[in-house]
Order: sequence, then structure tokens, then C-alpha cells
Amino acid sequence: MEQRRLGNLWPVSALTLGGGGLGQVWGETSRQEAVATVKAAMDHGITLLDLAPMYGRGEAEAVIGEAFDGKLPEGVRLTTKCLAGTLSPEDMLAKLERSLMRSLTALKREQVDLFFLHSQIIPDEYKMAQYADTQEKWTVTWLCYLDALLPAMEALQSKGLIGAWGITGTGLPKVIMDALRHDTKPAVVQAITNLMDSPGGIRRYEEPPEPRNIIRTAKNNEVGVMGIRAVQAGALTANMDRLLPTDDPDMMDYIRAVPFRDLCAECGEDPALIAHRYALDMEGVDTIVLGVKNRDELKACVDAAEQGPLDADLKTQIDALRLNFFRPKVPID
Repeated sequence: MEQRRLGNLWPVSALTLGGGGLGQVWGETSRQEAVATVKAAMDHGITLLDLAPMYGRGEAEAVIGEAFDGKLPEGVRLTTKCLAGTLSPEDMLAKLERSLMRSLTALKREQVDLFFLHSQIIPDEYKMAQYADTQEKWTVTWLCYLDALLPAMEALQSKGLIGAWGITGTGLPKVIMDALRHDTKPAVVQAITNLMDSPGGIRRYEEPPEPRNIIRTAKNNEVGVMGIRAVQAGALTANMDRLLPTDDPDMMDYIRAVPFRDLCAECGEDPALIAHRYALDMEGVDTIVLGVKNRDELKACVDAAEQGPLDADLKTQIDALRLNFFRPKVPID
């Protein structure tokens, strides 16, 4: 499989195996099938595993622990994450370390290669459009990021528990880009990477999400980019894999994507695979995180990646659908 350098870190495969499918976030699977899927990913040349304790309440990390008993194949890297709130420096370090130690225990490892802050970063005094009454529990303010998060990540590195750290770039775009330009910057950002430019249900603010602006800013500042939500939580697939009300943001995207599915049908193509190939070809993206839950879904994505970039005419037709209706409103670097 094609290898791409992840920022200033190491080469990784163009596809990353995500933990969402292994942890049954995207539909049911079995522990046996999940373990087999992980091993098949290695056989296909995938060298990065993107995990989190919230994927199946530890199930995804337990799958990796069972599959390899702590002894990963040579060249394979691991990530995990922690969802934190706006905390004091002492509480931030304590929370991150507790979460990390639980992950390491499940993984049967002494260190992870990349550790992500999975919280949305927001400006100081900012009120989210959704769930503002609880936002202190799941968002990190810019001041907290500077005074608590950065020292905590440096402390975890000095203890040898993490190799590098990153952020999930789903908070307010301006603040995410400020973090990518800061003197002490993350090694990697996880950024929305799909043809709709949509974060769907994880967007809690009113401003446009600006994912391509975030990706460009990351590359201008030598920060690696892991693309997430290539099929936008199922919105860019042939059939949504779970029941959702019509006013759910992901279902609304699924409905909006009807012209895309029609175009794929005219071409005789699977929309999910076309969406993955589109994401793989987006400028500045180092690797695309897959949400597959079994070997069949994995092989389909691998086969699609091996076909290479989309035909230029098809990509032009997709872009002409104008499904990426959000437009950047701040200048890129």
C-alpha cells in the first residue's frame, strides 16, 4: 500500500484502520471478526491503527490487545485519545494520564505513538450553539489549551507514555488553526475529509466548519493530517447503517447526498468507495481513517484505494453538485 509521511513523524499507510468499526460504533460485529479484520489490515499493508477508549467503551482497544498481545508487527503505529473538559493544569494532566493508562492496559502496551486531545477547542468565553450548559465537560477553552493541555502533553512525553500528540480538529475552525500555527503545535491534526466538507452531528457550533482551510493550515505549518469521516458517518454510502430521525444532522446529509448517489449509480459505482477515493485524493491529507467493521468492508476500501485517484471528469461532476455548501470565511495561511 502507498506510504505517505505523516507530518514530521514517520511514513504511514494511505489508509488507517479506525477503531469506530472495531468498537461497533458503525454497526454490529463480533470480537472474532474484529480481531480478524485487524490482522487482515496488516496483511493489506495498513500501518496505523486509530483508537479511543470511547469506541465501544474500550472494545476497540481490547480487540488490539487480543489480536497482538502487545507485540505489534514491525512498523505498525498506534494512536488513542482522551475526551477532556476545561480543567486546571493539575486536573488536566491527571485526567489525560488516567485515560492513557487505561488504554495502555487494554492495548497491553507501555507507550502509544500518538495521543490525541479528542475535545473540541473553543475561544475563551464562547458559548456553543448546542449543549452550552455542559460544554465545560467536553470542550477545552483556548486559555486552558495553552495553560493546561500543552504542559500535560509535554509531561506525558517526558514520562515516555506517548511518542507524540495531536488534536482532533472539530472545534471552532479559527481556534484550531491558531493551534496549528502556535509555537508549540500538535504533531498531527485529525480533520474532516469528505466531499461534503461536513462534520455532520459532531458540529456543535453555528460557524462553517472550514475543513479544507484547516487542512491547508496544517500543511503550511508542517502538521500531519489524518482525514476522518470520509463517508460522513454513512451519509455518503448507498444505505445508512443505522436508524436515525430525519432531523438528525447525519441523516440530513444522507438526504442531501441523493444527487451523489444518483451520479454513482449512473457510473455503476459504489458511493462509499467513490467517497473514499475522493478523500484520499484531497490535497494535504496524509492518511484516511477507515470506519470498517469487518473484512469485507476492509477489502472493498483497500481495493478502491488501489485504483488510485478518481477520473478527473468524475471528480469535476462531483464538485459540480456543490454538496460542500460551507465556504471558508477566514483567510488561509
